[in-house]
Amino acid sequence: MKIKKLTLATSHLSDQIDFYNNTLHFKILAQGSEFIEFKTGDSILRFEEKETSTPYHFAFNIPSYQETEALEWLEKKVKIVPYETEKIIPFNDWNAKAMYFHDKDHNIVEFIARKNLDIHTEEPFSSQSILEISEMGVPVMDISPIYYQLNSNVKLETYSGSIDRFCAIGDENGLFIVINKHKKPKWFPSDDIAFSSDFKAIVSNGGKPYSIIFREEKIYTHELKSNHHS
Repeated sequence: MKIKKLTLATSHLSDQIDFYNNTLHFKILAQGSEFIEFKTGDSILRFEEKETSTPYHFAFNIPSYQETEALEWLEKKVKIVPYETEKIIPFNDWNAKAMYFHDKDHNIVEFIARKNLDIHTEEPFSSQSILEISEMGVPVMDISPIYYQLNSNVKLETYSGSIDRFCAIGDENGLFIVINKHKKPKWFPSDDIAFSSDFKAIVSNGGKPYSIIFREEKIYTHELKSNHHS
């Protein structure tokens, strides 16, 4: 699965624009009085202003062997959220290494280097190194209806976990990280509360584009016409 576009709410739009544009140097693709869109590799990250919003967890894929360079780059810009003393956190089951930080909405943002993708580069790490949006957190009371919708309508499979507590649905390019809030109420490694924050996404799977809307802990899916790019 590819997450082509991810739309999140923010109650601090100007702060988020400053953070992603001036601190992280993400390229602005489009901007209006109540929204901003950034280029993030093959994906688009969009923030829309809302009077109140609650934090999200999302992740970006980075080149498979640049986690050390990425950490050095990030540490000049943000405060890293460690796990115990580790700033680069290994996920051995996923053959990946990740690092975490907060943006101005207190979203927990992750850079993850997946060795299985085997993406090499000789370029020094920068915001241009980001490959795509690779994960979106989906905290709910019951994982099974979310899995059923994504599996039946978008043909996504479980990548890791189960419908009991933690279920990563999709593949290494794009995952919905669906968690049961009763059994896993906080995000790793920050211990931030996992809010069921509404979002929208456009994804592609099997060559087909889909609209995904997460609202009030329910997922709504709709297959789009193939020429849909917005």
